[in-house]
Amino acid sequence: MSASPSGSAAPQGGGGRDQGPLKPGASWNGGEAFATDAGGWQGARHVLCIRLDNMGDVLMSTPAMRALREGGRRITLLASSAGAALAPHLRDVDEVMCYDAPWVKREGSTPERDRDAVRRVAALAADAAVIFTVHSQSALPAALLCRLAGIPDVLAYSRENPYQLIKHWVREPEPHQVRRHEVLRQLKLVETVGARTVDTRLGFTVLERDRLSLRRRLAGLGVTVERGWIAVHGGASAASRRYPAAQLAQALEGLAGEGRRLLVLGGTEDEGLAAELQRLRSRVPDLLDVSGQLTLGELGAAIEGASVMVCNNSGPAHIAAALGVPIVELYALTNPQHTPWQTPQRVLNREVPCRFCYASVCAQGHQACLAGVAPIEVVNAARELLALRHG
Repeated sequence: MSASPSGSAAPQGGGGRDQGPLKPGASWNGGEAFATDAGGWQGARHVLCIRLDNMGDVLMSTPAMRALREGGRRITLLASSAGAALAPHLRDVDEVMCYDAPWVKREGSTPERDRDAVRRVAALAADAAVIFTVHSQSALPAALLCRLAGIPDVLAYSRENPYQLIKHWVREPEPHQVRRHEVLRQLKLVETVGARTVDTRLGFTVLERDRLSLRRRLAGLGVTVERGWIAVHGGASAASRRYPAAQLAQALEGLAGEGRRLLVLGGTEDEGLAAELQRLRSRVPDLLDVSGQLTLGELGAAIEGASVMVCNNSGPAHIAAALGVPIVELYALTNPQHTPWQTPQRVLNREVPCRFCYASVCAQGHQACLAGVAPIEVVNAARELLALRHG
């Protein structure tokens, strides 16, 4: 098991060093800077930010988008349907456009929808674009979209030479030369064109209407307290990132003695979890499962009201980090770069030879990096964070 200490400093990943601030117009290629022409960005007033994967990835890009916006720029975000759902909660974004791209794991893409995306992006008349990716993704398809839409200046990481597709090309240093947290990766990218911010927190705004809606919903279910519960989310978009349902249920039973409401916020992707929760209800009267019943805004309000969050590596974990809620994260070792950012935390897993596999389904069939974490470890980690928060 690895456990990250409580505090505001975020893990920077393992296997590489943070090289420090960059001068405008320089990017890191391993330990050396690779020059780009950042001059055109000084006059860019409208920037299209492209992040086409998941909700958590959009949230981890919010500090970089804030850095761009603090330069007086208008920010439009092009996101998948999952990411675009965040629109009401992104204070540093002026407009959100939805596009489920065929080169990302999304269903329903057609050539006509792709042509429509080009037309919509062209209508923005943006001065520049930033393509945010993880290192295993290629920015070139999105760069081609920008070219077809007439956006003159594009900034992105690329492993291969993009030639005319990416004007501000930052050579991809990951994962061989450096390994960084996803937030830091994107901050370093926009820093190459002079965009910086001192506020590097994730951005998620809870709306008052969502707090009121959640309060009414919970009151209808017999919950009279307005905050202080232990929030639990057993879901994740990838099966490889879900803590085994039976073990999560055992951990919840162990937390029942804390005298707090246990609020299960999600996990419907895991069919086994619903059955485990059904068996648990008779033994844990303070357990309330509202999985699948909350809007995204209500989910954010429920996380905001938690004293601690127990979850897998998923979008809700990044919402909790944005809101400063302490997190016990069952963190599968599929990817080292997405641990909780700038919030008190305990990150639990077991070292395995197949670490950093980037797989959505455990190829070994044992999921040992998560299954090796005993439920009592989850209970103890939550108790530690509760003691830190409430004395």
